[in-house]
Amino acid sequence: MSLVDRLTDVGTRGDEPTTGCRCTVSFDEPTGTGLTDRVECVVDSDDCPGGGDLATEPTCRATVVDALASRDADVVRTSADGRERIYADEAVALLLAAGRFVERAAFHDERLANRARRDPLGAAHEATGRADATARIVAETGLAAVADRVRESASERKTEDVYDHALDPFVGPTVARSRVRRSPPPGARLVDRWSLDTGATVRIYDDGGDLPWYHLEPVAHTLDDEATATLATAAEHLARGGVDGGTRAPGRAVRRVVDAENPDASVERLAHELTKYTRGHGVLDDCFADPRVSDAFVSAPVTSNPVRLSVDGERMRTNVRLTPGGAAALASRFRRTSGRPFSRANPTIDAVVETGDDGSVRVAGVSAPASDGLGFAFRRHDDEAWTLPGLVANGTLPADAAALLSVAVERATAGLIAGTRGAGKTTLLGSLLWELPATTRTVTIEDTPELPVDALQTHGRDVQALYAGTDEGAALTPTEALRTALRLGEGALVVGEVRGEEAATLYEAMRVGASGSTVLGTIHGDGGAAVRERVVSDLGVPESSFAATDLVVTLTAGESRHVSRIEEVRSTERGVRFESLFERTGEGLKATGTADRGNSTLVADLTRPGESYADLLSLLDEREDEMTALATTDRTRPVDVVSAYRERRARTNRQAQREQPHHSDR
Repeated sequence: MSLVDRLTDVGTRGDEPTTGCRCTVSFDEPTGTGLTDRVECVVDSDDCPGGGDLATEPTCRATVVDALASRDADVVRTSADGRERIYADEAVALLLAAGRFVERAAFHDERLANRARRDPLGAAHEATGRADATARIVAETGLAAVADRVRESASERKTEDVYDHALDPFVGPTVARSRVRRSPPPGARLVDRWSLDTGATVRIYDDGGDLPWYHLEPVAHTLDDEATATLATAAEHLARGGVDGGTRAPGRAVRRVVDAENPDASVERLAHELTKYTRGHGVLDDCFADPRVSDAFVSAPVTSNPVRLSVDGERMRTNVRLTPGGAAALASRFRRTSGRPFSRANPTIDAVVETGDDGSVRVAGVSAPASDGLGFAFRRHDDEAWTLPGLVANGTLPADAAALLSVAVERATAGLIAGTRGAGKTTLLGSLLWELPATTRTVTIEDTPELPVDALQTHGRDVQALYAGTDEGAALTPTEALRTALRLGEGALVVGEVRGEEAATLYEAMRVGASGSTVLGTIHGDGGAAVRERVVSDLGVPESSFAATDLVVTLTAGESRHVSRIEEVRSTERGVRFESLFERTGEGLKATGTADRGNSTLVADLTRPGESYADLLSLLDEREDEMTALATTDRTRPVDVVSAYRERRARTNRQAQREQPHHSDR
C-alpha cells in the first residue's frame, strides 16, 4: 500500500477521523467542446451526506485532494441530486496544489499530509513555519503561494470563513449547462436591482474594479433541492427519448416525474425552465430578456471566462459561466437552426437565431483550430424595423440630414454606409429602404438576414432577398448572388456588406447604371478616404469605378450611435475627392453650407429635367419639415411612415394635375 493510499484509508486532521464521504471520483475529457486537452475531475456526490460541497465538507474535500494527488485537472465538478458545483480558477489551483503536496509530503510527515487533505490552508501555514523538507515541498508545489493569496484576499474582503471564500463555486442545476456564483462580489456595493420577464433577478454591483458586475439570478438556480431533483429527472426522460409531444414534451416530462414523486411541485414553472434549457438557449435567454442588454460575449475557454454583457452601452462582468457541455450544445443548436457548418473544418459561424422572448440575436462563433475552444459573440437583432424619422427621433441624425438622404435614395443615388462594427450601419441601411419609391423592385444580398425584408413585404413592397456566403454550405457566393440580382429585374440593389471580390461586380453595376435605380451597401471604414482606400487598395476596384459612388455616410459608435459625416464623392482629373455636406461638431451633426451655397454636385445631380438647383433645395426643406413632424409626433413606425409618404405622393400628384395646362376641346 502506497503512502497516499494509507492516508486515504484512515485520515486525520490532527487526531480527528475523516470517515463519512461517499463521493466517487472519475476524470473526463469532454468531447464536442473544441478543446482536445481539457480534463475535468468529476465527483458524483449523490450518495454522499456532504453532497460534494468542498467549502463546508472537509471529508469531500479530502476525497478530491486524494484524486488530484495522482492526476491534474482543469476544473473540479461535483454533482448531487441534479445540482452541480464548478470549482475553477483559484479554487482548483488550491485543490491541485494540495494534491501535489499530499503526494510528496506523505513520505516525510503522514500527519501533515493528512491535514492537507482536509485543511490545505492550515497545512500550508504549518509547513511554511517549519525547517524541514515539508517547508521546501509546500513552496515547490505552489501550496504556500496559493494559500497566501487566498488568505490575503479573504482578509481584504473581510471574509469570516476562509474556505467559503477559497472554494466559492459556480453553482447550477445540471440541466442548465451554465453556472452562476450565487454570492455577490465580496465588498461590493449594490447599485441597482430589477426583475426580468423570465422571473430572473438582476443586481448591479460595484466592487471598485474596472467593470461593474451584472449579477444574474435565474429561476432555475433558486429552486430548492426537491424541485432541482425533479428538473434533473425530467431532463433525463427527455434525453432518453422517452417522452413524445414535440414542443409539449418538456411539460409532459415534468408531469411524469411530479405525478410519481412530487405531486405538490409547480409543473408550469418547472416545465418553463426545462423548455428554456433543452429547447432554448438557457441562461442567454435570460440575458436577452433584459431590454438593457445589447451584446453578450463568451470567450474561450468558457470555464475560465465569465459571460460579459453590454448593458445600456456599458461593458460589465457577470457571475455566469457556461460549462463546456453548454457551449457545445449551443454550437450544435446554431448548426441545426442556421443550416450552416460549424466544425474544425469550418471553425466560424455567423447566423441569426431566435431567442426566448420572440426576438432574435446575431451570433458569431469560433472554434478550434481558430480558437482555444468555443467562443461566441451575441448581438441583439432588433426585429422592429427602423425608419429615418425614427432615427431622427432617437438622435442618430438630424432632420435636415435625413431629408438629404431621403431625396438621394428616392432619386437613384449610389451610396455607401460606412463605420465600425456595431456603429449601426445595417440599421441605417434598413431605414433607407423605406425611402425608395413604393413601386421600386428591390433585391437585397446578405450573408446573414438582418435587413427588414419581411416588414417591407408586409407593407406591399416588392423585395427579393438573396443569401450568399463564403463557406462550403453557401448556395451562392457573394459574386454569384450579385450577378443573379442584376438578372432579377431592374430596380434597387442593396448589398448587406461590401467586403470581397463582389466589389468589382458591384461597381461595374454602379458605373454602367445596370441596376436602373438606387444602389446601396455597407462597408467598414471611417469616412470617405478610408472607404476609398478599402475599395481601391484592398478590394481591387479601379478608382475610376469607385467614382460612381455618389455619397458616403459614416456612423460612429460611442455612448450612442450617430451619423458623424455625410460626404459627396467628386471625380476630378487627379482622382476622387470628398466634400463634406454634414460634419459632426460639439453641437451635433451640422450642415457645412456646401449645399446652401450652390456648390454641391450631389444636389445638382439629384435635380430632374425642368427642375432647378433652387427647386431641389426647396424640396429638401419640405422633406426636413416632414421628418421633423413625424419624429416629434412619434409617428416613426413603418405603418405611420408608409401612410405619411402615401399622403405626400397623393398631394404631389394633385399639385401636378393642377399645374398641367388645360386645353379646350376643339
